Amino acid sequence: VIYIQALILVILAGKLVKKIFFGQLRAAEFEHLMERSWYAVTETCLAFTVFKDDFSPKFVALFTLLLFLKAFHWLTEDRVDFMERSPMISYIFHIRIIVLLTVLGLLDLYFVVGAYQTTVTKGASVMIVFGFEYAILLTVCVNILIKYALHTIDLNREIFWESKAVFFLYMELVM
Repeated sequence: VIYIQALILVILAGKLVKKIFFGQLRAAEFEHLMERSWYAVTETCLAFTVFKDDFSPKFVALFTLLLFLKAFHWLTEDRVDFMERSPMISYIFHIRIIVLLTVLGLLDLYFVVGAYQTTVTKGASVMIVFGFEYAILLTVCVNILIKYALHTIDLNREIFWESKAVFFLYMELVM
């Protein structure tokens, strides 16, 4: 009973965060979210099979949190990509994206450090996989932040920015 209540609480918290930072999802965003979710669940479950002995309520909670954070990273990336196609971007949009990227980046960093400390003190466990997953999410967050900065610079320019595609190419190469 307590696990069902926890699941409902997590779903409600996720919906609240979605409503605050994203409002109503566009059809394309929802479709991308569903496509990516199936791959993420199966890929992560395959990675966790190595540590099948570590299955516990803490593991389920961390796995659920990881999936939620992945979903918010994907939605943020879709919103920043939408920014390029949108002629007018409000200040609220900018505030939401900056706050969301900051929160996501700090959470990713917190979980990477936590996974590292757990691995150092307790040895190899499922936290290694969580640490690498959050490290990947941290690089995704930095990538989204750079895209956001480049789109913002482009929106504020009076003339067409010809070298923008080159910057994106270099960013993709480095990341």
